[in-house]
Order: sequence, then C-alpha cells, then structure tokens
Amino acid sequence: MIVAFSVTPLGVGEDVGEYVADAVRVVRESGLPNRTDAMFTSVEGEWDEVMNVVKRAVAAVEARAPRVSLVLKADIRPGVEDALTSKVETVERHLARDDG
Repeated sequence: MIVAFSVTPLGVGEDVGEYVADAVRVVRESGLPNRTDAMFTSVEGEWDEVMNVVKRAVAAVEARAPRVSLVLKADIRPGVEDALTSKVETVERHLARDDG
C-alpha cells in the first residue's frame, strides 16, 4: 500500500518547515520506501508498518505544536510492490510516447 500524507502544525506561526522536517525525518528513518514533495510525503509498505510511521510522524509534530492537522490518502492494493516508483514510471512512459 502507498499512503500519501501531510502533517501540518497549527498555532506555531507561518513558517512550519522545521516542524514538517520532524515528521519527514521519522519517515526516512523508518527504512520504508518514501518520497517527499512540496505537498505530501508518500510511504510504501504493509498496512501496520505504514500506519505506525504515520502515527509516529504525527506524534513528532504534536510534541512541539499545540494542534496538528493530518491529511491522508491511501492506495490499498494487495500484492503490489514498488508501486511508489512503478506508477510514476508508467506515467513518464506515456509522456515520452507523446513527445516522440
């Protein structure tokens, strides 16, 4: 499964990068395949391990912020591995075909 999530600290001012970095650090230290972009962090693995990482990432932000917002989207597809990479490769292949 892939989970894309965003953790936003509330009540800490406009500059939240330092708090978001705490959450991303948890994800990266998990050892699970992951990718961070401007809006979301995606992590891939089994249900329990991915949800545990999300929970710990939220807790890292919650430890320093009075309130936390969590947005989460999941692609639950049993038996599929390396979807974090293969989904993007499929789109890129189609784009390359259009350019050729």
